[in-house]
Amino acid sequence: MFYLLYLYFADFAQEYPLLNLLQYQTVRVGLALFTGLFVAIAMGSRFIEWMRSKQGRGQPIRKDGPASHLQTKQGTPTMGGLMILAGVFAGTLLWADLTNIYVWVVLFVTGAYGLLGFLDDYDKVTKQHHAGLTGKQKLAAQFAVAIVAAGILVAFAPVSPTSPNLQTSLAFPFFKAVLLNLGWFYVAFAAFTIVGFSNAVNLTDGLDGLAIVPVMMAASAFGVISYLVGNFVFSEYLQVHHAPGTGELAIFCAAIIGGGTGFLWYNAPPAKIFMGDTGSLALGGALGSVAVSTKHELVLGIVGGLFVIEALSVMIQVAYFKATGKRIFLMAPIHHHFEKLGWPESTVVIRFWIVAAMLALVGLATLKLR
Repeated sequence: MFYLLYLYFADFAQEYPLLNLLQYQTVRVGLALFTGLFVAIAMGSRFIEWMRSKQGRGQPIRKDGPASHLQTKQGTPTMGGLMILAGVFAGTLLWADLTNIYVWVVLFVTGAYGLLGFLDDYDKVTKQHHAGLTGKQKLAAQFAVAIVAAGILVAFAPVSPTSPNLQTSLAFPFFKAVLLNLGWFYVAFAAFTIVGFSNAVNLTDGLDGLAIVPVMMAASAFGVISYLVGNFVFSEYLQVHHAPGTGELAIFCAAIIGGGTGFLWYNAPPAKIFMGDTGSLALGGALGSVAVSTKHELVLGIVGGLFVIEALSVMIQVAYFKATGKRIFLMAPIHHHFEKLGWPESTVVIRFWIVAAMLALVGLATLKLR
């Protein structure tokens, strides 16, 4: 919004040179981060107390989970993702270029998945059961939103001057000139990427601070990727495919970091509030849509490798149990396996953060290793 106001009052800005800073994406990245942080922290204690009064017994805890959770997490309110989303939307709408199609697509996915997660959390809290909406209901809604978003990007996103078929093509890390043109089948692939990563983040959200910090790490990596891919000079230097307009997504990623940091202030162990599906589905969808927009879908599997591992642990556990009646892990997702082995919750969380940080750096390295 402020960027559009700057453009509208450009002549007035000449008299006040400080306003010219708004034309720079890097400046608006910083402003979006601090806006998201301020909004999330400002909601803070009052929002948590209000949620606690409305939810009563809070988020239902899995009875088959680690025994310690029944003691330490019982009664903690959920839907804290609303704090994150408030910061994300405030930071993005105030400082991003609102004429940019990528900004509206990622906000659409984030908001729609946030609403879906809210309905799921509401169902869990009111029925006091951890199941919530059925898997089929959630997947159908997620795929519907993702297909619409991917279709819009394919049909209306700016055409790359260096790769005319980029919007329907799959780019490969480490190979500068390889593009696989999938045609309209790309819509299905993009939708699968968004939905898959949304659910992967959702599965990871099981311990205090476990999901939000890797989300911020992935957002940091994709903020850099968005800025570089959206800049013709930098993309030419790095020999990555130039996607015009995606630089504005760096502002969106910064808002995620700010909102996530504000939420972490209250989610740090022992958590005063959980993000719930409201936050995890939305943030996973947000990162998936950013990866699709920047044509770094495969790099998302590296940057967000921790989430991929968590999702794979569940799929392997279910498939193996159906085939043999036995379990590979003591409990899935895999962070519960390590809890069952006797690792303290804080140890699991911090070690998983380290893994997430290393994978994010490896993902960023793909920009140069070509």
